[in-house]
Amino acid sequence: QVQLVESGGGSVQAGGSLRLSCATSGRTFSSYAMGWFRQAPGKEREFVATVSWNGKITYYADSVKGRFTISRDNAKNTVYLQMNSLKPEDTAVYYCAVARSTLQYASSSGYDYWGQGTQVTVSS
Repeated sequence: QVQLVESGGGSVQAGGSLRLSCATSGRTFSSYAMGWFRQAPGKEREFVATVSWNGKITYYADSVKGRFTISRDNAKNTVYLQMNSLKPEDTAVYYCAVARSTLQYASSSGYDYWGQGTQVTVSS
C-alpha cells in the first residue's frame, strides 16, 4: 500500500518561509518522479513543481518560479518543497503526489498516489 504523508504546513506572514516534507512508503520511491500541487478555496488543484526520479531535473509553475525549490532525498524516501518569499496568494492546501512513471507531469492526471494535504496560510 502506497502512503504519502505531508508535514510542515502552517501560518506565516507575507515574505516568510516554510518547508514542506512528504514522506512516502510502499513504492520504490527512487523509480518515480514526484510533484507538488496546491488547491485554494473555490479553485481547482494546480501544479506547483515536479522533480525527476534522481532529483536532477525540476520544473515549476510560473507563479512560484524563483521562490520555491523542490528537492528529494531518495535515501529517506522524502520529497521537499522549500517556499520562500511567500505571498497571500500562496495560501492553499498543498499536496504531494507520486508520478505514474519516471516522466514528469504538470497535470494531475500524471500522478496516481496523493497525500492528504497540508494547509499553508500566508497573511498580509
